[in-house]
Amino acid sequence: MSFPASSKACGLQTCHGSDDEETFYMHCRAAYLAVFRSSLTNIASKQQLYRVLQQAGRNPSHATLNKYWTPRTSKLNFDDFCEILKCEKKTDANELMRAFRKMDVNGDGYISHSELEKVLSTRGEKMTSEEVNAIFSIGDTNKDGKFDYAEFCRLLVSTAEQCQMAALERLEADAKLKRQNFGSQSDSAPKSSVSSSSSSSSSAAAAVALPQPPETPRTESDPALKKDSRSSSRPSSARSRRSSLSNAITMTSSSTKASKMPESTNVQDWHHSCMKGCFFLEEDGSISSLQYCLTVTQTTSVHFTIQPLSLSQRPDKSSSWMTVDTALFVMSAGETKEDSTLMCFTELRDKEKYVWKGELTAGTYYLLPFTSGCRLRKRSKKSLSNKPVQLVYRTDTAELDLTREFREVLSEIFEMIDLDGNGLLSLEEYNFFELRTSGEKCDKEAWAICKENFDTRRNQLTKQGFMELNLMEATEKDGDPADLWVTLEAMGYNHALELVEACPFQIDVHCEGTQPSVQPLTVDSGPRLLNQALQKSITARTEPRPLKGQDNVFIYTYRGEHRISSLIANKTNQKVTVHVNNEQSRNCCSSRGMSVFAVEVPARTKMVCQHVLPINERQDWTYCSVESILPCQ
Repeated sequence: MSFPASSKACGLQTCHGSDDEETFYMHCRAAYLAVFRSSLTNIASKQQLYRVLQQAGRNPSHATLNKYWTPRTSKLNFDDFCEILKCEKKTDANELMRAFRKMDVNGDGYISHSELEKVLSTRGEKMTSEEVNAIFSIGDTNKDGKFDYAEFCRLLVSTAEQCQMAALERLEADAKLKRQNFGSQSDSAPKSSVSSSSSSSSSAAAAVALPQPPETPRTESDPALKKDSRSSSRPSSARSRRSSLSNAITMTSSSTKASKMPESTNVQDWHHSCMKGCFFLEEDGSISSLQYCLTVTQTTSVHFTIQPLSLSQRPDKSSSWMTVDTALFVMSAGETKEDSTLMCFTELRDKEKYVWKGELTAGTYYLLPFTSGCRLRKRSKKSLSNKPVQLVYRTDTAELDLTREFREVLSEIFEMIDLDGNGLLSLEEYNFFELRTSGEKCDKEAWAICKENFDTRRNQLTKQGFMELNLMEATEKDGDPADLWVTLEAMGYNHALELVEACPFQIDVHCEGTQPSVQPLTVDSGPRLLNQALQKSITARTEPRPLKGQDNVFIYTYRGEHRISSLIANKTNQKVTVHVNNEQSRNCCSSRGMSVFAVEVPARTKMVCQHVLPINERQDWTYCSVESILPCQ
């Protein structure tokens, strides 16, 4: 398996050859398993991140830790850890010595406290006075008020090497850990990326951290892991497999494109309701979106479609999200969420639209948008040295204004959050935007003030008013675009103002006999409802196949017109880890982002294993999956 592209974004060379790759991952595993009992366990805190980086021979400062563990971070997996190690190079003693020598004005091998504090607290990864004092005390070996930087560098590097060697020795000594040569590989890179320091002095500030002795404790298995349906791993040796099951399906290119559509009916003459939304990639690689409530007042024929939304601001620009697959699951709204049952989902495809046509009785239904994640996934971050697009500027009269590029993006965002497409933002629509970008709601009093200060029509915010609101935010910060970038990143934009981690979509509902009513709703159990619908759509349309030698572990494989999905059902009273190998598949991309991985399935639980789409829809594609039970550890 090749390294993710994000390693290049960090300015490091990717390992060449399997030996280099295996050595790199051996060091990663050694460090990880020195802290955790399993490489399927997630890093659940900044302190755990510090400890596992330390075991890998790194000396992270607070600034480095904050770069990867942001206020929005809840966990990092083994794959994230590997990506961080590619970005965070081990401390180079010679480079560090050169940086310190530049501070040593008289060349006597020592630096004063004031000189050290000036550099470490103002350049590179800025340190606190407490951190500087702690570092100075380590280098002041004679307690004469002089920092012996040569001794400090020696101690720093030797301590890092000791940590790494201790981790490797533990791995070699423990045969069980050594056999566990897999981790939670997915294609989601850490949210932050790294840029090289621009000067040698800032390199010193970035490299130094408090040396710590090697640590040995291991945390218990992460309880959240049992709930994490995205847990996966690198391949284990074939010798460790107890049982396996092979499944091969060949799909022709015509089967992907030529869905058998319902008999032609002019649904344009039917009653119609339209609603927009957006799929967003979250920090942990999961995908979220709004859900909706449909009400029909009488039994009627219904025609559902869902498709990626082409934004009007970029008619001539290629939009990567337009190739994202979509689906709409329809569940009846019972008295409780547990009573909800799957009614239908959009199995058929008409070009970029995904379609279902049939009959629904009078009642209320949940509309649950879905995308497989095969074509909407985390991308590597560009180096921070690449200057982001300018968002604001000063006019000839020294007043702040929004740049043309930023106004275009704000127009796109307005179009995305204008859910009913009437060209205005209601308080409800604006609050969906606020919850996404700030986590807070705008109350009625704040909305009244907003209407007094910005352009509104019919008690709703116009696009011009939305622009004015963002300009006010920039003005309040005296042109500092930091908060504006937080908003843009939350909406899926990168620093080049490309929409790369979101996919706007549109749902159309046509009813023959009655006017459908579609309203957005916030459902706390939304992910659970969607997962319930997805599992039912798979198990109801395919027969289970037991794993060889495992009568109570089953694989369900759903073959749709354009997507293949598999599900693992564990009916035993203990968790199982299923190794999945897709290496014999051809022209396939998996929602897991890799060809070999493992899934940990809790006792008496069903779990969606993967979704698979063709890479090139114009060519035939073959899905070939071999599932194996890994030994209990």
